[in-house]
Amino acid sequence: MAAPQLKLDSKYDDYDFPTTSPNVQSGHPGHTTPEQDAQVHQLRMHLEQDGYRERLDTLSMLRFLRARKFNVQLSKQMFIDCEKWRKDFGVDELVRNFSYKEKPEVFEYYPQYYHKTDKDGRPVYIERLGGIDLNALYKITTAERMLQNLVVEYEKLVDPRLPACSRKAGSLLETCCTIMDMKGVGLSKAGSVYGFVKQVSAISQNYYPERLGKLYIVNAPWGFASVFSIVKGFLDPVTVQKIHVLGAGYQSELLSQVPQENLPKIFGGTCDCERSCELSDAGPWQDSQYAKTPKWAETKPEKSNTIENEPSSTISTHQPQGQTAPTPKEEDIKAGKHALVDQ
Repeated sequence: MAAPQLKLDSKYDDYDFPTTSPNVQSGHPGHTTPEQDAQVHQLRMHLEQDGYRERLDTLSMLRFLRARKFNVQLSKQMFIDCEKWRKDFGVDELVRNFSYKEKPEVFEYYPQYYHKTDKDGRPVYIERLGGIDLNALYKITTAERMLQNLVVEYEKLVDPRLPACSRKAGSLLETCCTIMDMKGVGLSKAGSVYGFVKQVSAISQNYYPERLGKLYIVNAPWGFASVFSIVKGFLDPVTVQKIHVLGAGYQSELLSQVPQENLPKIFGGTCDCERSCELSDAGPWQDSQYAKTPKWAETKPEKSNTIENEPSSTISTHQPQGQTAPTPKEEDIKAGKHALVDQ
């Protein structure tokens, strides 16, 4: 029997890494049905008709379709909303030009970093929430720059981190393993911490769908597991299976997913990077054997030769004409109006 393969489109698919998912589930690359292949074609055709030309590759189409249970119209709207947000937020320019010089100071209060890989070969992403002090952070940086850094890191997850991990693993990897450390998050900080997490999680959920592989919430405070047991009743069962809420005795379960030599010492591993694990950005994306220049860093053609992703006048994007989406403000972060969990 022939090995499963992703059905490629020569117009949009230019991959230099494996494209078959090790996740043998319907709808995942290399494991699609004829009906799902037709839905990829249908979604792409509708978007082309509306003037879109970028990010129409098959892997992207499948991610948006999976996020909306292969409902083409809902997937189309999600894609349109995402493209509008990318334009309003200036994502393409940010990933090329953003410099987060204050990162070491910010990390004293809020470390967020990618560090090596789990046993499935996926990037490990770590957040330590216990030290968040928004008043102190806003003396160092701004809410806007913190969100801009988050988006830039998401873009770097997409390319070069995941492609490098895929090359090393020999199969397509589209998700990451996240460790969210709640140690030190008490009642006094709960409002601002949860509010900020909800704000940034909305970006992941709405604009980077299908990127969460596993989520380990460690050092979960008293009562958190009980609350989550109620909340998970409203979540998609696929999402629930990805989430592990653990208390202080999390090491054995975490080490069953992340190799000890890849896990920072603070979490019970043996890794102690020379530059500190938080600032090293260690992983296959730093190894010349697997790393390649990301697509966004390559020289783009002159603008006159490209077609920007612009909706036609007939597309509804839930935003009145002449208005742009507001920049996130401090009060939005503290209010915490968005969903917590990426799907």
